[in-house]
Amino acid sequence: MAERESQIVLGLDPDPGRLWPAAVRAADGTTPAARAAAAVLAHCRAVIDAVGDAVVAVKPQVACFERLGAPGWAALSATVEHAHAAGLFVLADAKRGDIDVTATAYAQGLVGATPGLDGEAIPGLGADAMTVAPYMGADTLRSFAAVARDHDAGLFVLVRTSNPGAADVEDAPLAGGGAVWERVAALVAALGAEHLGRASGLADVGAVLGATQPEHLARARELLPRAVFLLPGVGAQGGRVEDLAPAFAPGRAAGLVTASRAIVRAHEEPGAPGDPAAAARAEAQRLRAAAWALA
Repeated sequence: MAERESQIVLGLDPDPGRLWPAAVRAADGTTPAARAAAAVLAHCRAVIDAVGDAVVAVKPQVACFERLGAPGWAALSATVEHAHAAGLFVLADAKRGDIDVTATAYAQGLVGATPGLDGEAIPGLGADAMTVAPYMGADTLRSFAAVARDHDAGLFVLVRTSNPGAADVEDAPLAGGGAVWERVAALVAALGAEHLGRASGLADVGAVLGATQPEHLARARELLPRAVFLLPGVGAQGGRVEDLAPAFAPGRAAGLVTASRAIVRAHEEPGAPGDPAAAARAEAQRLRAAAWALA
């Protein structure tokens, strides 16, 4: 963040029907899935090349690649390699959540490695962090964290998400007071407190807090003083960078502002440059400046 003066995360949610035209023209493959995956990879590489110097990380939505089958997973792996080559962190947006054994397997596949038959480790995707769901309890989060910590990776736990339906469960009141999301925040705070950065004082377990509901951020900071906040929902979902100041109370490194469609589809906005790369670069730079000034 300090080197790039940026807290922006590029979301990559590739839709084969909404890719940059040059990526579609360059696609090649022997099956529909292979052609779509080739176009998705070309698209993601082009977006990273266009905005890489304005962002600190990419956040590929794993489902958008998985739906293309094996070619899609290969495209995801190549996208991760391209992002790393550009000096960017990779946050695998997978939102996994399961019992301890399965949680370990998910984590090994995304941020860790699996012990092989001959004792040699089988590397996973190689992401630097992953998003996880907390609703099966603290033991599942601890299983994710154990693998992540063994591989110098991090977690972002869903706490108060950006979708309208989040209120159905996450805002539900508890008998003992507070809301469900506040209980989740307490679990995240306790787990993250076990492993703080010596220089930053920040935890290796962060929290996903939707930028569409900024009224929760001040309370979330009270509950999570050491967590890095991953803040999705800026742009297409209606969130505004200008409303996110409480996230940065511990310092500039305490918040990551995610933008996906707002950057990738910036060329579709009235008055924007017609060239997708130029429009994406301009929007990423605008978001970067706004967040840096705010923090």
